[in-house]
Amino acid sequence: MSNENLKKTPLNAVHRELGGRMVDFGGWDMPVQYPTGVIEEHMATRTRAGLFDVSHMGEIWVEGPDAIEFINGITTNDVTKLVDGQAHYSAFPNEHGGVVDDLLVYRFAEDRLLLVVNAGTTEKDWAWVSGFLADVPSSEAGFASPKPDVKIRNASADYCQIAIQGPKAIGILQQLTETVLEPIKYYHFTEGKVDGVDAIISRTGYTGEDGFEVYAAAEKAEQLWRKMLETGESEGILPCGLAARNTLRLESAMSLYGHELGDDISTLEANLGWITKLQKGDFIGKDKIVELKEAGLKRKLVGFEMKEPGIARDGFDVYVGNDRVGVVTSGSPAPFLKKNIGLAFVPPELANVGQEIRIDVRGKRLAAEVVPTPFYKREK
Repeated sequence: MSNENLKKTPLNAVHRELGGRMVDFGGWDMPVQYPTGVIEEHMATRTRAGLFDVSHMGEIWVEGPDAIEFINGITTNDVTKLVDGQAHYSAFPNEHGGVVDDLLVYRFAEDRLLLVVNAGTTEKDWAWVSGFLADVPSSEAGFASPKPDVKIRNASADYCQIAIQGPKAIGILQQLTETVLEPIKYYHFTEGKVDGVDAIISRTGYTGEDGFEVYAAAEKAEQLWRKMLETGESEGILPCGLAARNTLRLESAMSLYGHELGDDISTLEANLGWITKLQKGDFIGKDKIVELKEAGLKRKLVGFEMKEPGIARDGFDVYVGNDRVGVVTSGSPAPFLKKNIGLAFVPPELANVGQEIRIDVRGKRLAAEVVPTPFYKREK
């Protein structure tokens, strides 16, 4: 796809000004890295602060008296357990028990919730969610009659989303807001002003570090981005691209849709049983997920570490002896840990810590070992 046809976040010009190396990421023109390089960006986030443009993510408002019941019927986690000002991680299951997408659900009020979905799947997710409210018999849509009383709105174009992550993130952001940040718990949020701009301030992220994701009007993106960089300059903040975002989430063993999750991969196989609340009542695909659990999983996601020099990449085959037993879903060097790591699907009997495996790296079967995840865990 030519650059002209790619979607752009409100920060596109700023990324270019900062020397960002731009790539096509799921139809978006995004910076993969800046001149400082991936390792520097990764290390800055682990030890100081990193700034990420995640404005390409999608936002869908769900409002109305049946909002909680509606979302509970189309996601795996239990929305009834959320309180105002709390968010949780969840997934849209399909009828076969696979995953349409993973997402965050934010509860603003009993009748007002926000779904934050992946950039590359926003249109697919919007079609999926709105499909349940289309004119089909409610029994077919998976809901008890009558159809839920909700209104949904795709507000993706209205927002910028900037993630400030790392041990120094809270101190930097606190200088820009009168909202006291320390009491905001992980996976909680509030509404306030950042640099005088109305914002949602969410203590969430995709790096394994403490930090915040700030949602604001798209036209305020440049102001907020520049102010955060300027305020954090003395603390060593760096703008970070997609490559560092990927190595950070991999060290923290966080799933990436299209890799560890997909239409044919269940949350149970991806070690996300903790967001799959089978006791909460009916939801799309629940029967299939229960079937899968009762029959016993055929594959399980594991973390591994390379024992020989070589980098396992997505799609590389996993062997035990001469048998091909699985596939790598994500793999890369881990800059902070100074190791080569990855995630892979293998049969459950081979999913034990210490299991020796081999990864086919361009025709050479290199030694690796199953290790506990997450590979990296920040000190609290």
